[in-house]
Amino acid sequence: MEFVILAIVILAVVGVALALSVRVIQQQQLGIIQRLGKYHSTIDPGLHLIFPFIDRVAYTMDMREAVVPFPPQGVITEDNLMVGIDSVIYYQIVDPVRAAYEAQNYIQAIEQLTQTTLRNIIGGMDLEETLTSREDINQKLRTVLDEATGKWGIKVNRVELRSVEPPATIRDAMEKGARAEREKRAQVLLAEGQRQSQILSASGDRESSILRAQGERESAVLRAQADRQASMLRAEGEAQAITTVFNAIHAAEPDQALLSYQYLRMLPELAKGDANKVWIIPSELNDALKGLGGPVGDAVKSFTQADPSRFTAPERVDVFAEIADAKRAEEAQSQAQVQQAIEEAKRIEHGDAGAPVNALAPGAALGPVEQLVAGTATAEGHPGFAAPEPGGTAPQRAVEPEN
Repeated sequence: MEFVILAIVILAVVGVALALSVRVIQQQQLGIIQRLGKYHSTIDPGLHLIFPFIDRVAYTMDMREAVVPFPPQGVITEDNLMVGIDSVIYYQIVDPVRAAYEAQNYIQAIEQLTQTTLRNIIGGMDLEETLTSREDINQKLRTVLDEATGKWGIKVNRVELRSVEPPATIRDAMEKGARAEREKRAQVLLAEGQRQSQILSASGDRESSILRAQGERESAVLRAQADRQASMLRAEGEAQAITTVFNAIHAAEPDQALLSYQYLRMLPELAKGDANKVWIIPSELNDALKGLGGPVGDAVKSFTQADPSRFTAPERVDVFAEIADAKRAEEAQSQAQVQQAIEEAKRIEHGDAGAPVNALAPGAALGPVEQLVAGTATAEGHPGFAAPEPGGTAPQRAVEPEN
């Protein structure tokens, strides 16, 4: 029985010894072996056998890059304002033996060193510089921490300021300033837009006024030209009518009795009108009555028979033929302009684009005023138009509608 108990004890001791002698190190980790309380060696990831009760894995160091966030801390700026700064540290163990034995708690040591370094850096800056110089603060903080933690076997890869919180009153003032700046930019943009709109409106009004003035000028020119042509045609018609009546009267050889009769027929026309309060009898009335006072037979005898051969009727004017001739002339001019445009296009196509084009040549494009002047010249040179000659000589032809 005692032998069985001894065997069980021995087996238990061997099992414990085997359990203590087998160690498994995970990937990206290193084990620090101490023999009888003193550093002995460093083991790599994998399965290892150590002496039980003599050697032990005192520290297991993670060689990956670690991230340690630090809680916000109050820092006073150069202009005596308290700001809260929240930072984060990226570090990595490069020497596991130093990290295990040089610093008792390197995480706490890095945190305290970060706080003191931040107070030193921020204390030399004002609030505005603190808010706009995060990259400089990170660089300075990383340099100081890297120098201090190098002897601990730790390398600080990166330092970041997650947030910089100014006091509430300062935040309100900054928000008001930012709001005022945005409103200022909005007012400037609005004023600029209104300025551009007014400039464009004024430019449009100017161009509209110019075009309207040009249109009124051309319209006035057209009306004046039409009035001129109408007056000339009316004068020509009246001259032709007077000439016709005059020739007809002289060809008929009227006597004194006929003239006296026509004179008496005009007297009622003179008396017409609501404004005629006084009617004056001309002094020639007695002579006219004397011409009619004789016997009717004497008046008939004194009337001389008119000679028809002495009266020559004016030449009849065919208005429709003249209109057709004018239309054909316009069509011929239009065809000439088209032909000239075709020839100009051919010259441009064959490389003779530099040939000068006479703007006053037949068929050339004319402006509105030039067309009016050309129309006047055409009307004056038309076969159906004849201006009165100097000295009152009646024209030979007139454009009259056919009855």
